[in-house]
Amino acid sequence: MRHHENYKELIWTLAKTDFKLRYHGSVLGYVWAILKPLLMFLVLNFVFSSVFNPKNSGSEYYSLQLLTGIMMFSFFSEGTSAGMGSLISKAQLVTKIYVPRWTIILASTINAALIYLMNLLVIVFFFVWKGFIPSVAAIVMFIFFSFLIYVIILSFSLLTAPLFVKFRDLAMIWDVILSILFYASPIVYPLGILPVNVQQIILINPMAFIIHFTKESLINNHFADLWQNLLFVLMVGVFFALGVFFYRKLIPRVAENM
Repeated sequence: MRHHENYKELIWTLAKTDFKLRYHGSVLGYVWAILKPLLMFLVLNFVFSSVFNPKNSGSEYYSLQLLTGIMMFSFFSEGTSAGMGSLISKAQLVTKIYVPRWTIILASTINAALIYLMNLLVIVFFFVWKGFIPSVAAIVMFIFFSFLIYVIILSFSLLTAPLFVKFRDLAMIWDVILSILFYASPIVYPLGILPVNVQQIILINPMAFIIHFTKESLINNHFADLWQNLLFVLMVGVFFALGVFFYRKLIPRVAENM
């Protein structure tokens, strides 16, 4: 029991330290946690609302959908990238002191979650400013999907953090994949504009599934079928199990590969 308490304190200390160091020395400090995705939203909202004008297609609350999609994808992007590089960024802890490696990985994902919680304030502000309050069921689904994003981030991090120690090219590869996933997810466009067969392919992407049905539930109070949600949760659970399995296989050789 005492070990569990110590691990909790260690994880929380590492997460807080990462959060503080990330913005240490910058003029705007913690404001950058909100500013980065907000600036992306403002640019994309101008382009797609003013130039292409998606409101003509009946999407009255396009800006709210766009903001929600960007914030959720930013969480995924920041979390997976930080988790992948967590062991390298804490190389001294890995090589010189015995610290359970999983605590370092977990702390990095919690740091990403803290930034996401700050970004949620922006989402709430815009919904209130627009005078649109989603249903309770939609808000519950939003929280549930946010939790699933975190599980995906943690699963990915457990798998890739030990691999990244040896294969540094993973960071560049993942940056390219993230760019592809951003446009392969219905963030700047509604899924409905695509042919049905293409929609089915797009929804194989976990972030596409989460973002599409989050937008649909918050704005249109339309939810995925129960079987779709159960199948998706099962897939996330399998991915988490694979992450833990490969972490246990790869972690013993991490220190020697540093």
